[in-house]
Amino acid sequence: MKAAAREERSSDTSGKTEPEKRGRKASKEVRQQQLIEATIDSLAKRGYAETTMADVADGAGLSRGIVNFHFESKEKLLIATLQYMYDEYSAHWRAALQKAGDDPARQLQVLVWADFDRSICNKRKLAAWLAFWGEAKSRPVYQALSSSRDAYYQQVFIDLCATLKESGGYAYEPQVMALALSAMLEGLWLRLMMGTEDTTRETALQAANAFLAAAFPKHYG
Repeated sequence: MKAAAREERSSDTSGKTEPEKRGRKASKEVRQQQLIEATIDSLAKRGYAETTMADVADGAGLSRGIVNFHFESKEKLLIATLQYMYDEYSAHWRAALQKAGDDPARQLQVLVWADFDRSICNKRKLAAWLAFWGEAKSRPVYQALSSSRDAYYQQVFIDLCATLKESGGYAYEPQVMALALSAMLEGLWLRLMMGTEDTTRETALQAANAFLAAAFPKHYG
């Protein structure tokens, strides 16, 4: 009788195990996302050095023990935050590129526009990027995280510049032009990060469009 009862209880529990695991997994993901968003907020408000685990916990409305449970240290939390920001940025430009169709001129233009979309280009996230960029030189893990992603993104620009050169008969070297284009976009982001008075998302996008028209006159009137 007791053995049968144990088997019955075991059978009942096994039916609940998978949903319970999924529930715990979802809760973990939600908590980690809350903490990452709070980290971005703290980086934007306080900068890299002044951001603490306590600040993040308070910003997320969670206990400090929860922060330690999910990320163990400030360094791990910051790495996860940088990883999230890169993933978000990558998903954003890839989605824009996919919607652009097969025209390489349109693809390049959409990639440029995507850099100034409000969901990506806003004061909060720009300030967080600036905080990470300021630490990148002294933290190899940040450099390793960004290098492969930046290399692939840059290759997309090189390939598009090569295609436009062939169709437009331009004299530039695709790799050099892609580098100039990337430097221009990064420079506009930097001006936005620094809060330069004459630079807004709108004027930055106008400047980027002017660069396209000057560099590729046969494709952008």
